Amino acid sequence: MTRKTLRLSFPQWQGGNNPPYHLGSLLLSFLAPEAKGPVEEVPVASPGNQSLTEVDGITGKPQIISQLNDAAALIEKHDPDALVILGGDCLVSLAPFAHLLKKYGDKLGVLWVDSHPDVQTAEQYPNAHAHVLGALIGTGDQDLVNHVMHKLLPSKIMIAGIHDPLVYESDYLSSHNIATSGPEQVKNGGKEVMDWIAREKIEYLAIHLDLDVLDPSIFRSVLFARPGRGEHDFGDVAEGKLTMEDVLTLINQASSEAEAVGLTIAEHMPWDMINLKNLLNELPLLK
Repeated sequence: MTRKTLRLSFPQWQGGNNPPYHLGSLLLSFLAPEAKGPVEEVPVASPGNQSLTEVDGITGKPQIISQLNDAAALIEKHDPDALVILGGDCLVSLAPFAHLLKKYGDKLGVLWVDSHPDVQTAEQYPNAHAHVLGALIGTGDQDLVNHVMHKLLPSKIMIAGIHDPLVYESDYLSSHNIATSGPEQVKNGGKEVMDWIAREKIEYLAIHLDLDVLDPSIFRSVLFARPGRGEHDFGDVAEGKLTMEDVLTLINQASSEAEAVGLTIAEHMPWDMINLKNLLNELPLLK
């Protein structure tokens, strides 16, 4: 059977309240291999053309909900069997993974490759890119949760690459009994991930890859590699510890055991390209 795969370019930056994610998404679309199926782009206002307001404790909520609706409509238009999402901040996985949950139900597992669990709510943090996995489970802002017709069972989640979660995150993971695999476990072969696939009888896999799971001293196009950052600029937020080889090995192993039907690449922060773009904007004959 040939599966219909929709590629969704989704340059959302409002969920992280971080304008460079817009350019990061566009560059992913440029760099990715040519699509073999339909391609759509979710309309997102360019940074600088939009100011964000806080509603219900969420920064930019009106823009986020509008883009979520647009993404859901584009997905419904094609009703794909599989989805590739080139983001943008982590919230871009919400509508696509909700579609996959509706299609595959509890046969679908979500492999969340990330240093962070993204299970916070507006009470902990105003930027909704940190709320997305919680919303898929059914917790947090009701307008986000309402987009998920078939809620994600916590047992169908594996968070790989996570370490040093915040207190609320740690309590949430524990109370929902969500499986995790730390950086060293991933580097040592990812047995916990393979055991999870077998234990939960997962047939289909939606993979969310937040690039900040990568070590910022090795891969520089992530938030934590911001040029000129201070040692304590990001507080106690965990920074990535994996290499590209670690991530690729893990994802290839997992997708050999369950069929990959979803792949999100999120939070690409191309600092050199951003600074070059700013330079070009100021040079004579160009500006």
